Amino acid sequence: MSIQINYKKKLSKKGSYNLVLFVDDKFNITNLKKYLSVSEYSFVFDLLKVRDLNKKIISYNLNSKKNIILVSFEKNLSAFDTENLGANFYDLFKKSKINQFYIFTDTLNDKNNLVGNFLHGLKLKSYSFEKYKSKKNNSKMILMVNGKNIPSKKDQIKFQAVEEGTFYTRDLVSEPGNVLNPDEYAKRLKSLNKNGLKVTIYDEKKLKKLGMNTLLGVGQGSIRGSYLVTMEWKGLKDNSKPLAFVGKGVCFDTGGISLKPAKFMEDMTYDMAGSAVVVGLMKSLAIRKAKVNAVGVVGLVENMPGGNAQRPGDIVTSYSGKTVEILNTDAEGRLVLADALTYTEKKFKPKFIVDLATLTGAIIVSLGSEYAGLFSNDDKLSKQLIEAGEKVEEKVWRMPLNKNFDKLINSKNADMQNINYVGGAGSTTAAQFLQRFILNKTPWAHLDIAGMAFSKYGGALNSGGATGYGVRLLNKLIEDKYE
Repeated sequence: MSIQINYKKKLSKKGSYNLVLFVDDKFNITNLKKYLSVSEYSFVFDLLKVRDLNKKIISYNLNSKKNIILVSFEKNLSAFDTENLGANFYDLFKKSKINQFYIFTDTLNDKNNLVGNFLHGLKLKSYSFEKYKSKKNNSKMILMVNGKNIPSKKDQIKFQAVEEGTFYTRDLVSEPGNVLNPDEYAKRLKSLNKNGLKVTIYDEKKLKKLGMNTLLGVGQGSIRGSYLVTMEWKGLKDNSKPLAFVGKGVCFDTGGISLKPAKFMEDMTYDMAGSAVVVGLMKSLAIRKAKVNAVGVVGLVENMPGGNAQRPGDIVTSYSGKTVEILNTDAEGRLVLADALTYTEKKFKPKFIVDLATLTGAIIVSLGSEYAGLFSNDDKLSKQLIEAGEKVEEKVWRMPLNKNFDKLINSKNADMQNINYVGGAGSTTAAQFLQRFILNKTPWAHLDIAGMAFSKYGGALNSGGATGYGVRLLNKLIEDKYE
């Protein structure tokens, strides 16, 4: 179901089928008298005496043509809790026969943009991916919003930008591997030029010339191309150092010669979720014309077995000049990121680098689907990410990095090997591997989002499937600390 929000200076409540009014946590309705007739007010007042105390949204049929919906806001409600209330509203009424709602905001003492966050959560929850269904849900929920507490034009644009960026990320992650292969992905990213992003695509010929052999090695078994794509946003007039975001874009991961088991391999269409977060974030920044310089870098490959596929035991030379012994071709994401990280640091000399990847199953064992794993060489950046995550409920948990882990990925035949064959600390040794490709001590954070990018059962602000996790987190980081 799609959502249409219309902001009007004045709405008539006469004939309103679904009248939405905001009340306090005690369901005090004394300030609603001008919206209801005397008999309607008395009717609702009596019904509230026996209300379910746990419900925050209550609907009453006033007559055959008119409903009143009371939405209760508790004191000091966080932005996320307000968004969650909007999501709950959507869930309650998405199957309603009446699809038009009249929302009057003047009944609310709104100092924290509660209405804006409420509508934002409602929009985020409404997402569905039905592109390949022959019968689509073409229904629409229309919200007519009036009053002094409607979001400002500036806030409307900010909310819209995050929604569009999150939805674009979800769209990309939801696409099947036979559609969104690296060739098609690179083509789609080129179209982001129209949003004001400077998009540069490096194909295999250019990557070979640059010496990005760890990235190219992953994709060499596929008939599809391999790419590095950069997306630059200049929101400042000066040439200050940009913020950099790097994403793993393995469009489908069979494991290569180190073939994965067949069961659940279909889920490997979302092994490009890290890159999709970077793309969605960059689109959001461009839409809202963020006052920041930023760059997004994604490595796009397909990891397939084949006559030309990379073998266990191969040794490759990365863009950094460091050599890597490939012990397991299914530990491919770190190889893509290795070249992308070094290139980002060398080319753009950023203030910091945050990379995102569905990198290890071990992080799901550690943190489930509640936190992304955070690994970093910088305490300040880590603290900022943790704080931003708590505000938007896209939480991260800091995990250890230590030189003592290096011995687990040192190789007898090359500078390093791409897995820890001893066992244990799978997520940490993967992050330790990535850290070796940050050459100039740039503040860096790695987010392992393997447990967060996709949800079979849904979450507070998504209905299952691709979550878009990371777009709101990184947007909040930028908004609070760097604009």
